[in-house]
Amino acid sequence: MNTRVEEALKGLRSAKPHDVERALETLQKIVYGFGMKVCGVREDAEDTAQETLLRLARQLKEFPDARALAVWLYKVAKSQCLMSRRKSKFAPAQMLSLDALMPNEGTAAAPATKSWEITPEEIVLNKELRRKLEDAVLALPPHYRMVLILRDMEQLDTREVAEVMGISEQTAKMRLHRARVSIRNTLAGYIQSAQRQEHA
Repeated sequence: MNTRVEEALKGLRSAKPHDVERALETLQKIVYGFGMKVCGVREDAEDTAQETLLRLARQLKEFPDARALAVWLYKVAKSQCLMSRRKSKFAPAQMLSLDALMPNEGTAAAPATKSWEITPEEIVLNKELRRKLEDAVLALPPHYRMVLILRDMEQLDTREVAEVMGISEQTAKMRLHRARVSIRNTLAGYIQSAQRQEHA
């Protein structure tokens, strides 16, 4: 569970306006960060954060615990972000199918780092690798991307991910596994290509 959500819930329960305001700011940052990971576009992430917080303000209710608040928050943000992305001028013309992203048999795993020394070339490669990772995540079909982000980046547990997505825990695990494999395959291809260029 995201500890920031726990802190925010304490603030929402406070009688002090300053605490409530800080709690809403924290939740807005969480939802904005989630929106950036899912949509990859600032405007869509801002819309998602704004709409989610408006709904929270309109329907402010007693959440029994931080887990209930987190599940509600991500569920609303997920729906909002998917709507924003569908309407966005930045949305891709077509979404890749998961089969196109799955690895071929015998795909090599990414090699281990060769030493603690980092050269300028490696710094550039690391930035490029981060961009490739972001692109690979955004290229995933939406329901696989959501599960990966909720579990690996937002650190929800499998049960919470299943609740947010409205699926069984088994389905959440299967989607997470396939998403991780496809990301690993994409990055392995990039790393192998970079190594070939380095030794050319």
